[in-house]
Amino acid sequence: MGTHRSCRRTESRCRHLAALASVLPGTIALVSQQAGIEDRPVARVALDVSLTHLDRYFDYAVPEMLSQQAVPGVRVRVRFAGRQVGGFIVDRVAESEHRLSPLTKVVSSLPVLTPATLRLARSVADRYAGTLADVLRAAIPPRHARAEAAVLASPAGGDRDGDRGQPSPGTWGDYTGGAALVRRSVRGEPVRAVWDVGPGEDWSQNMAALAAQAHHHGRGMIAVVPDARDVHRAQDAVTRAIGRDSFEVLTADAGPQRRYSAFVRLITGRTSIAIGTRAACFAPVPDDSLLWILDDGEETYAEPHAPGWHAREVLALRSHLFATPLIAAGATRSVVAQSWIDSGWAAPVSMPRDLIRQRSPRVHPLDEGDNSERVPERAWTVARNGLKDGPVLLQVARRGYVPATACQRCRSVARCTACAGPLTLAGPGAVATCSWCHAPAPSWRCPECGDTRLRATARGSTRTAEELGRAFPQVPVIASGGDRIVTEVPGTPALVVATPGAEPWVEDGYTAVILLDAERMLSRGALGAEEETLRRWFTAASLARPGAPLVVTAQASLAAVQALVRWDPGWFAARDLAQRVELGLPPARRSATVTGPVGAVTSVREFLPDEVEVFGPTSVGADRTRVLLLVDRDHAGVMTEALKQAMSVLSARREAAGVEVRVDPVDWGGELGHLD
Repeated sequence: MGTHRSCRRTESRCRHLAALASVLPGTIALVSQQAGIEDRPVARVALDVSLTHLDRYFDYAVPEMLSQQAVPGVRVRVRFAGRQVGGFIVDRVAESEHRLSPLTKVVSSLPVLTPATLRLARSVADRYAGTLADVLRAAIPPRHARAEAAVLASPAGGDRDGDRGQPSPGTWGDYTGGAALVRRSVRGEPVRAVWDVGPGEDWSQNMAALAAQAHHHGRGMIAVVPDARDVHRAQDAVTRAIGRDSFEVLTADAGPQRRYSAFVRLITGRTSIAIGTRAACFAPVPDDSLLWILDDGEETYAEPHAPGWHAREVLALRSHLFATPLIAAGATRSVVAQSWIDSGWAAPVSMPRDLIRQRSPRVHPLDEGDNSERVPERAWTVARNGLKDGPVLLQVARRGYVPATACQRCRSVARCTACAGPLTLAGPGAVATCSWCHAPAPSWRCPECGDTRLRATARGSTRTAEELGRAFPQVPVIASGGDRIVTEVPGTPALVVATPGAEPWVEDGYTAVILLDAERMLSRGALGAEEETLRRWFTAASLARPGAPLVVTAQASLAAVQALVRWDPGWFAARDLAQRVELGLPPARRSATVTGPVGAVTSVREFLPDEVEVFGPTSVGADRTRVLLLVDRDHAGVMTEALKQAMSVLSARREAAGVEVRVDPVDWGGELGHLD
């Protein structure tokens, strides 16, 4: 009976391998033919272990019954340090100098770790002083057996949309160098470009045109966008261009089954175009695929878990390693993208100035000394006139009703007595609540003067919408922000109050745009505050109709306001970068932070070479400290190697718990945070 079951299992494995080889001719079939896989009985395995001192490959003996399945790239289970752990086979070799334990199990015969993904993941881990296991955990989603079986059982397909004919060129011809960029990109030339999306342009349409061109010429593409709203816009546009079956969507909120199904379709070559959020930068598309990212300066691209990689930098590494085209798109230009241009690594692609003047809104900054009212008279007038023809957009800095309060008498910031977090009000007559621990404070009393009255120091989107509703009683007021985001509004008269990044799309554009809390957004104490604020302004301004009025509640003398008036984000980015180069700040120099127990951080500092400049330490809590590191770009590898060595020593001593290393953190110089 047992022998009969064993034969059936063997027969099933053979059928599975035969089917797999038919869809992966470059993987299993090729490996089996290379000098005979039986002649290499040792599997080199990358373990799913995050300990830094174990960030290397381990050799295991391959049992004869697993030999045909245990090919490079497959998931396996092995015994390590007395327990079963997962991992990936990265190679098969003839011998090992160690006494070997056998592989316990081949989890799946599908090779999910390609040589290209391994090379990229190793480069990312080295750049961020992290471990390969942590990077692979983001690059390869957890296996879903049912999803894998369903995809492998489906036909391999092919060009199911080949009858669509010549794809639309989009509006790339409106940009200087745009047509040449598309032509060279789809040919696979390693061109890199920074695309300044023009006023009134729908980035998703030109991205879809680019995807259609790549698909038509048999090339792959990765399009990385900041959030789910952008994914939906990109998905709709590409569906209209090449059909829904021609691309995959990779997002964390898709669920384990859908995400893994998309991953398997990509790695088996059923599709070669991927759209998604942060982790989509690792999508297993062909090595010569086109890479594309929207708003590369968005903080959502920074991975919160170790080693803290950034999607923009992963794509840049991928473009460098495999000589593939890369396009960074956005209504504004990040300072990092500007550094690419200044170094000659990338070229700018922008609209001619005369076309920008035709399509951009008319910007009205505050007059000198006119900052007494949150909503100035000019904004009321613009809103009133704009409502005659369609919707008016008002961008506010924060969501909620009253997101910040203070003592009515002495103006001291009102804070929670339990955790010192700021107190907020959820609505009129509501009890004050801590925005950190959410504890209510019904009996709050000012510790400075004893007063129990609260006043608003900031108004959120809900409070602003309420005030506008009283001012315009006959006009619908739509609030978008936080967990209640509106994706699209009709072109009828309405007041749309939105937080940054939550502005709804309207087909014909807004008749007017008003940017409230502008100077407050600029005044945040962080290195990238102006860059981030300008990106939020341009995102909202790009939704206006050509020539529509745009009111920004900040003085015209400010550089960010001047960039908006001129509609010249490149000028601002070049100015910002020049200042950072002069001061020796990122991205002119590479940076890192080390946070943890005082003793551990002190130990890390001992490994740093003289080329690394150390600032601090600064206390960040009980027995916890932080140091900031700066190094010239030429010596960045020395810094990351030293950090990796230090963490390996601490890991081996079991002293690495609670120590966090961040290379090129996005919040360098202060917490940017979401103004929501």
